Parts: sequence; structure tokens; C-alpha cells
Amino acid sequence: MREDKTELGGHHAYSLWFGGRCRWEALEGLKEGGDRAPRNMKMEIMSKTTFMVKPLDQESKGYLPLSEWDQTSDITHASAIYFFKPSRDLDGLIESLTDSLSRVLVPFYPVAGRLRWTEGSRLLLECNSAGVEFTAAKLNCGLDQLGDFTPCPEYEWLVPEVDYSKPIWELPLFLVKVVMFKCGGFTLTYSMSHAIGDGQSAMHFVSEWARMARGEPLKIPPYFDRDVLASPASTSLKGRLVEFVPPPVLLGRTDGVEEQENETMSFMMKLTKSQVDRLKNNANQPPRNGRPYSRYECVAGHMWRCVTKARKHEPDQQTSFFVCVDFRNKMIPPVRPGYFGNAVLDVAATSYSGDLVSKPLGYAASRIRMAIDKVTREHVWSLAEYFRQQPDWSLFQDLHPSGSEDGLFYGNPNFGGTSWLTLPMYGEDFGWGKVAFIAPGIHDYDGDSVMFEMPDGSGIIASLVLQVRHVDDFRKYFYEDIP
Repeated sequence: MREDKTELGGHHAYSLWFGGRCRWEALEGLKEGGDRAPRNMKMEIMSKTTFMVKPLDQESKGYLPLSEWDQTSDITHASAIYFFKPSRDLDGLIESLTDSLSRVLVPFYPVAGRLRWTEGSRLLLECNSAGVEFTAAKLNCGLDQLGDFTPCPEYEWLVPEVDYSKPIWELPLFLVKVVMFKCGGFTLTYSMSHAIGDGQSAMHFVSEWARMARGEPLKIPPYFDRDVLASPASTSLKGRLVEFVPPPVLLGRTDGVEEQENETMSFMMKLTKSQVDRLKNNANQPPRNGRPYSRYECVAGHMWRCVTKARKHEPDQQTSFFVCVDFRNKMIPPVRPGYFGNAVLDVAATSYSGDLVSKPLGYAASRIRMAIDKVTREHVWSLAEYFRQQPDWSLFQDLHPSGSEDGLFYGNPNFGGTSWLTLPMYGEDFGWGKVAFIAPGIHDYDGDSVMFEMPDGSGIIASLVLQVRHVDDFRKYFYEDIP
């Protein structure tokens, strides 16, 4: 059984670029600090076409009610880019992908639907087979000319564009863009609305799509019954409801507007297995009587301490670390595999900056553990009940395409970290070879991070977004503070 069994979800997990070296062999030899490689190239689209792919069976399935977790937090699209090495001629690629997509949309029929607003900013999902937007393009360069996986303007060429000026009922819930390179490699990028599913659901859909493209049958059928997350009658929860309080806006020495205007950058840091083990050993000293802190808790605690030092907080400055927790296995009984929807929520670990940087790493890990352990079945039910009692859900929704503007979650002095350590990332094969690397899509708000495995399993990559003025100090502490 894996040590990092704690269920950490993908609510924000696939909203980041995974920076770093892009040449396939360079992933293995990534130097500490995630140095950027220079780019001197001109990208040109040789051809491009966009069309709608509809389910093979286009019968309308009516309306699907959405859960509280579908309709709160992000109501925007999140992207992931799948990079495939050059393997053979790409003739037939688009036909194979669109044919298998039309077939996988039959069991995953909500993905081809559209959202509708109802009273109180609630949403319904109309399963009307309106379709998935598919774009196929060819570029004049090879994959190796992209230089590295660090965020850059060129990567926007790979991501489907979502026109948020349109009303929500006209927006596809799933968009695909396939870009073919002259070397024979290609990228497949999807953008999926958070309103219909989280990161685990998105990966489930892509995995089954890949199976159908290879001519294999469905492995895990999806199901959409939101009742598996529903609480019992309100009367049975009386006395057990928690009082929901939005996360505090914890500002530093400057106001929130000024902090949000500071330039940010994305970058990548690598930890070898040996470095991770040293952090774990340090955080778990003296030996714990209970279960040891996981890889995620130790590395996240380490990053939280390093970013606090890099920001040069005063000792009495409050800081929060936001964890995205997948609660599928928190339910009793656990939600069975195949649930397609959102089953994640954010919880906050809090501390004074002085305590965080002066106490051992185990203190930071313990604060994160305490936050994760708050997520129980009763906690999930209580928050859902709280939402149901609210007349206007717009207060809990983020409709902005590039992330929250209200500063509730991330930004100095706060930090957030999502784990992809337990997600199967590198097994997808649409018939042209297995995916070589996965890069979640662009955004640039301060204080977000994602952890994921190296493709060869030799360590962990941490992808972060910080203000430019804090990056060099963070890089320094990140390696200096490993025991």
C-alpha cells in the first residue's frame, strides 16, 4: 500500500504549467533549480481546422442535476497537455481520435452537454449531445524546438481557446486541440469545465478514450449519480453541522491589490528520491507513534517553509497553506471507482510565519496533516448542507477563466499545494505510443503549486507560481534546507 494514501485531489491540480526541460532525455537530468532553456524560434501554423464531435448515439438524455461540489469554486475550464514522442507517420491520427471520441461520448454523454443557469445561480447540465469542440493543427517545427516545459507564449498555441464572452449555455464543456509537428510527434490538449468533473474524472475520461482509440473496450464505466455524495435528511444532521466560514484574506505588509499586480512566473523544482527520503526522515523525527507523515505532507511542509522565508514575513504574520482534498475515500462506504463529477474540497492549514520557519519540518507537516484530517464524511455533508441553505451561490463561484481574483486562496502570504502523486499520469496510449509527459494548462496566480512524479519514477517534480521577486530566494532555500 502506498505511503501517500491521503486522498489529495485535483481541483486545482491541472491548472498549472509543469515547467522544466522539454527535451525528453533532459527530464532525467534536470538540474536543481529548474533552469530555463533559451528559445529562438518562430512558430507558424501550417493548417488548422475546428469542428464539433458529437456522440455516436445523439439521443438527448435530459437534464443531470449537479452536486454542491460541481457548482461551487471554479466554474471554468482547466487544461492538460499530453506530449507524444515521434513514433511514425501521423496519417489517420485525427480520424482515429475523432472516431473513438464519438464512441466514448456515448457512455460519457454529459461531456457533450451544455450548462444552464437556474434560480440562485444554480446550474443544470443539459445532456443534449451538442458535442465536443475539436481542433486539429499542424506546426512548422519539431517538438525538440520547443526547448523546455517552462511556461512560454508558444505553449498557448497548444491549448484550446474558450470564448468566455459567450453565454455559458453556448460553451462546450470539453474542447480538444491536437497539434502535429513536422518531426512526427504531437500534442493532445483538452480543456474541461470544472462544473462537470475534477482532475480524477478528467483523467478517467481520457483514459477510456485512449482505450477505445486502441480498439479496446471500456474498462471502468462512468456513473453520474450525485446521490452517492448526498447527506441524509437535514434533521439527522442537526447538531452536527459545521459553521462554514470562508477562508480569511491574510494580507502581508501591502494590500491585496498591490500584491496581485506584482509580476509572477512559473518554474519547476526537482527532488530526487534520496532528497524526498531525507525530508521524510527529518519531518518524522522523533519517530511518530501514529502513521508517519507522507511524502506529500513532508514536501508540502518544506515548500511552505521555504516560500515563507523567501517572502521575508514578520514572525507574527499569519499564513495559510491550502490543500485540495479528494474525499471519495472519506465517504462510508467509499465512492466506488467510475464516479464522474467533483469530489474535492479545499481546506486550510494555518500558522504564524515565525513558528513555521523556526520550528522543525515536522511542525509544518503536522499543520497540513491536521487540515487534511478535518475532511470527514460529516464535514463533507455539513458543508453541502450549508450550501443548500444559501439563496445565492454566486458568492461561492469563480467564473474568471484565469483563476480567482479575490485573493481568498493563494497569493502572499498564503500558499497552496495539490498532489498528483497518486494519479496514473503516464500510461495513456492512443495508438501512437505512450504519453511522454503531461503538462497541465496555463495560469499565473501567485502561490499555487503542484507535485507529481518524474516520468521515470526517480523523484518528484514540484511546479510553482510565485512572484518574480521571491523566486531566487525560494530556489536557494529549497535545496539548502534539505537536511
